[in-house]
Amino acid sequence: MSLRLYNTLTRTKAEFTPLDPAKVRMYVCGPTVYDYAHIGNARPVIVFDVLFRLLRHVYGAERVTYVRNITDVDDKINDRAARDFPELPLNEAIRRVTESTAAQFHADVAALGCLPPTVEPRATEHIAEMRDIIERLVRGGFAYVADGHVLFSPAAMDAANGTLPRYGALANRSLDEMIAGARVDVAPYKKDATDFVLWKPSKEGEPGWPSPCGIEGQGRPGWHIECSAMSWKHLGEVFDIHGGGIDLVFPHHENEVAQSTCAFGHGLMAQVWMHNGFLQVEGQKMSKSLGNFVTIHQLLATADFSGRAWHGEVLRLAMLRTHYRQPIDFTAKALEEAEKTLLAWRADVVPPSVADGEAIDALSDDLNTAAVIARLHRIDDPAVRAATLDFLGFKATAAEIAGHDAQVRGIARAVDEALVASLIAARLEARRQKNFAESDRIRDELAAMGIALKDGKDPATGEPVTTWDVKR
Repeated sequence: MSLRLYNTLTRTKAEFTPLDPAKVRMYVCGPTVYDYAHIGNARPVIVFDVLFRLLRHVYGAERVTYVRNITDVDDKINDRAARDFPELPLNEAIRRVTESTAAQFHADVAALGCLPPTVEPRATEHIAEMRDIIERLVRGGFAYVADGHVLFSPAAMDAANGTLPRYGALANRSLDEMIAGARVDVAPYKKDATDFVLWKPSKEGEPGWPSPCGIEGQGRPGWHIECSAMSWKHLGEVFDIHGGGIDLVFPHHENEVAQSTCAFGHGLMAQVWMHNGFLQVEGQKMSKSLGNFVTIHQLLATADFSGRAWHGEVLRLAMLRTHYRQPIDFTAKALEEAEKTLLAWRADVVPPSVADGEAIDALSDDLNTAAVIARLHRIDDPAVRAATLDFLGFKATAAEIAGHDAQVRGIARAVDEALVASLIAARLEARRQKNFAESDRIRDELAAMGIALKDGKDPATGEPVTTWDVKR
């Protein structure tokens, strides 16, 4: 099977060839866990979950390593830790905050149908690797110590021999263009305005660790060095795919490339760079000031966005209807349409067979999920459609999707007694056939509808019987 991916670095779509087919390696920038993840955070999680599934299909699940980090060093985390746990030392308070918010993130993305990554490193657990890379950069002349800081010099990188990439190659901009389009911190200890922080001294009340390069006192890493350290630790000096949102191309990913290539002396950090497009909400850029800042949790568990809660797989389909590189407008109407589509596809309750070949081919063309969904509408065999949906991470039954809002909000539901009776009859037949997997599946479907079952025997005949009631 040929897998073609668009590479931000080369601006071309080409056949993907891993460095080692027995060890396919992908890194994706994960969340900064200071609060609930917003719906924009969900897009890369869903996009690269689909790629993860496809890579596992092509190369074998045991041969693919997917690393998605957690950033747990950040000013917003510091502020919340000081607010919520003023009685604890800040490093401990930070851990308490991030354990809670990371657990919520895991619950939210699991509800979206996403597999957990192979490895999920935390920034605070990789300080040693950060110090190592920083000291390599200083020894190589690409970074320098000034006023308790360590700074990277893009000018030094560009002055090196031709084995290293040009700073700005990923963003496809000159240094002047990047300066003009970015907020550059002005500081007297910088040699050049474009120099960026690898390490800085911790202020009083901030978390800190022993500083590199013989600097006295405690310090903390810059944002960009964290991902260079974590990807190196778990994937090596050069790996196959690096992903994230388009907003990360500059400065974050550009600076990752600079740090990693200069530290290890390679022309590449990752072979392929993939970026998903921007997300808007109801036609506007999402922001708290506009009142359209929406979290995954709100969409799943409250009625704040559109007057109701949505099943996670509805959110997933609403995302995948648009090609990952295109901008997306996330709307209540799109959710309604996605739910209607899923309910239609799940109307036939059948065991899945084999995923549709045309759909897999479309997915292999730079994750063309829009073409896959168009193909799903044309599949006549419900078993093939069910298998294709499973492949894409859609597992929920129609009853689970339709009943999600009522279940979340505790709303009394009307019960289709004929449907309940037919499902119970099918379950009893499955038990007679000793098909316990199917019996359990039907039981779970009824439970999602809010139906509690009670198994027993007919006192006259001794035959199995099942009674039911609506769960209160």
